[in-house]
Amino acid sequence: PAPTFRSGVEMVTVRVSVRDRNGRIVRDLSRDDFRLIDSGFGRPIESVFASDSALSVAVLVDISGSMAIDRNIDRARRAVEALVDSLQSGRDELALFTFDTVLREIAPFTSDLARIGVPTLTESPFGQTSLYDAVADAATLVGRRGNRHRALLVVTDGVDNGSLRTAGEVSSVASAIAVPVHVMTVGGPLDRRDGIGGAAGADGEIVAASLADLARWTGGSVRATGTRDDLLAALAELLTGLRYQYVLTFQPGFRRGWHPIEIRTADDNLVVHARGGYVAGRARLKW
Repeated sequence: PAPTFRSGVEMVTVRVSVRDRNGRIVRDLSRDDFRLIDSGFGRPIESVFASDSALSVAVLVDISGSMAIDRNIDRARRAVEALVDSLQSGRDELALFTFDTVLREIAPFTSDLARIGVPTLTESPFGQTSLYDAVADAATLVGRRGNRHRALLVVTDGVDNGSLRTAGEVSSVASAIAVPVHVMTVGGPLDRRDGIGGAAGADGEIVAASLADLARWTGGSVRATGTRDDLLAALAELLTGLRYQYVLTFQPGFRRGWHPIEIRTADDNLVVHARGGYVAGRARLKW
């Protein structure tokens, strides 16, 4: 039978990062500064507190055949190495996965970051890409990591030609279990863009738009890393946003099923990143 995800919600928790127009983290907001829109209607926020916490990050590295183009797999290895160097060993924890048509665990979650053997990424790129399937499976694993600030980082060229699930289906799963999906592209459709716009070719446009939607719905981001400087800047911005977050809690709506939400601030000049919804009651999400 097809897998299902169930969530019985008593109190909904949403982790939120807030930046100003210059990209700096905003650290001095209170409950009165936030507005919650649930299924188109305002809903009271029960509590807001800020937390600077340890991180749980799962890295998902694309090793499909398309990653052999332009040595993208080497760029992916450098991205993982830079991430390991940027985390705090003994405090943060990291797990490493690879995927092509299937998901493989290379290193389980550990706070001993010296145990993350990046050289073990020795697989030769081969086969189709089941990007969205791998993201859904890995997001479920990350969602079991307790109360830490957690995220899934996907390192890919952005090509998917083998998934059974769509980006929308994966987004529903990841959003419901409060796991933001951050996408870091190395080559591929998104790296041939100016930001998120103007892909080379119709297929590239579709894949890039789906990845951008996946990130947005889960409260994540898409970052193109054409150079080492791009990579280091993207990682620094990502980890700062993950480490310092506001935690909002509220009572769920009575209607069972998926509830789209939007978090706003009283200051329109601030940019809010949060997941796009939650599941109330005993409804099922199928994919």
